[in-house]
Amino acid sequence: MYKIDLKNVVWKEGKYFVAWNLNTAVSSFGDTKKEALESLQEALELHLEDMPVSKINKVEQPDLIPLTFKYT
Repeated sequence: MYKIDLKNVVWKEGKYFVAWNLNTAVSSFGDTKKEALESLQEALELHLEDMPVSKINKVEQPDLIPLTFKYT
């Protein structure tokens, strides 16, 4: 059994919470933050089932940086 430290982001989108893993780009959702993270855990288990640990992207210190995007 491996232990891997993964970085996740959780936010509210409409009436659901979305959990997104920065290392793998896997996401899931739930009615609460806890449910979203539990669903993400399940999704990650399936995603990483056949993936070598060496293929997982390392995310060291993520920052949330606001960006104003202008479009026409």
